Amino acid sequence: MSKKLKIGLFGFGVVGQGLHDIIRGQNLNLEVVKIAIKNPEKKRSLDAHLFTTSHDEILNDPEINTIVELIDDADAAFIIVKKALTSGKNVVSANKKMIAIHLEELVKLQLENGTSLLYEGAVCGSIPIIRNLEEYYDNELLHGISGIFNGSSNYILSKIFNEGLAYSTALKQAQDLGFAETDPILDVGGYDPKFKLTIATAHAYGLFINPDQILNVGIQNISDADIQYAKEKNFKIKLVPTARKISTKQVVTFVLPKFVKPDDFLYNVENEYNGVTVQAAFADKQFFFGKGAGGHPTGAAVLSDIAALRYDYRYEYKKYNQNNGLIHTDKVSIEVYLRYVHEYTVEKLQVENISERFSRNDYKYVIGSISLKSLIANRDLLLNKDVFIAQTGKLTYSQQDIAAIAEEAVLLN
Repeated sequence: MSKKLKIGLFGFGVVGQGLHDIIRGQNLNLEVVKIAIKNPEKKRSLDAHLFTTSHDEILNDPEINTIVELIDDADAAFIIVKKALTSGKNVVSANKKMIAIHLEELVKLQLENGTSLLYEGAVCGSIPIIRNLEEYYDNELLHGISGIFNGSSNYILSKIFNEGLAYSTALKQAQDLGFAETDPILDVGGYDPKFKLTIATAHAYGLFINPDQILNVGIQNISDADIQYAKEKNFKIKLVPTARKISTKQVVTFVLPKFVKPDDFLYNVENEYNGVTVQAAFADKQFFFGKGAGGHPTGAAVLSDIAALRYDYRYEYKKYNQNNGLIHTDKVSIEVYLRYVHEYTVEKLQVENISERFSRNDYKYVIGSISLKSLIANRDLLLNKDVFIAQTGKLTYSQQDIAAIAEEAVLLN
C-alpha cells in the first residue's frame, strides 16, 4: 500500500511545470501543497494561493512530507535539501551540480536522519541510469560507463554535422528551444556532463569524487577544420564523459569531445537525446537511449522518483558499502586529435607516440597520446580558443603509468 505524499515544490521553471503537467489529472496518491518561486509578479496558470516566496513556509510545514527541489542555484538547493533531510522530509532533486559537489555529505545525512534523497532526473533526463546502476548492476563488475550526457551540446553538434550549420547558429537554436542557457558554458564547456559523471561514478564504482578532480574539456572551440577532418574520416564528434576501470583497483574519469565511428552506439544519438553505454564483465555492453533535455522528459524522471518514495524506496549505495578498495587515478594516457597554432602547445602537453601530423599556415594538428595527468595540469591551455582536442577512442599506458599502477596496487594490498 502506497502512502500519501504531500509535496512542497521548489521551482516552477521548465522542469517544474513539466512535472506539474504530468501529475495533473492522474490518480497518484500525491498532492502538491505549495510551490516556492522567486518572482511573485509573474503571471501563472495555477491558483495564486499555491505559490510562496518563503522557503521556510514549505520546509517548516509539518503537513508536507516530501520536498521536490527543481531550482538552478546549487548553493540555495543544498541549503533546502539539507534542511529537508535533517527535518525528516524525503527529497527528490534534479540539481546535478549540487548533488555532485555534496554527494558524500548528502549520503551521510540520509543515513543519520532515516530519510531518502532520489535524483534520477539529475542524470541524463529521461534515462533511468541511476536506478539501473543501483539495482541491475549492483553485483556486476563494470569495465566502464560513458555516453552522451548533455542534450544541449549534442543538439548543437547534430545541427553542425547533419545540417551544416555554423556553431554560433546551432547554439542560438539550442538557446531559443530552451536546451541551452543564455550563458551556455556549463553545457558546451563540459561542466554539466562532468557533474552527471560524478554522480554516475558513485553508483557504478562506489567512488565519491570531487568534480574539480575530473577533467572537462568542451566543444566551444570547435572549428570548421575540425569538422572537415571528422567528416573526411567518416566520424562524428560527440561530447563524451567516461568512467573506466583500468586495473583491479583503479578508475579514471574525464569529459572530452570524441571522434565517434559509425559502428558506435553514440553515432546515431542526435539532437537533444542522450545515450549511455555500460560495459559490464558479465552482461557485456548495454545501451540506454532517451531524451536528455526538456520539461516533460526530465519531469517524467522526477515523477518516477516521487512515485518510488510512496513505497519508501532509497538508494543503498551498494558499491560504496562493498568497500571494494577502488581509487580514482590519473595514470592513463589518452590518444587524441590535437589542433593547435603554436608548437609549444605540443611540447607543453608532452604529446607522445605521434602517428599523424599535419601542418600548414592556417591549420595544424597531431594525433598522439597525452597523459591524463598532463591534460589536467594544462587545462587552461586546452581552453585557449586556438586549441581543440578530441579523443580518438583509445586509452594507453606509458611505462611510467604501468609502473605507478603497479606501485599503487602494492600499497592498496
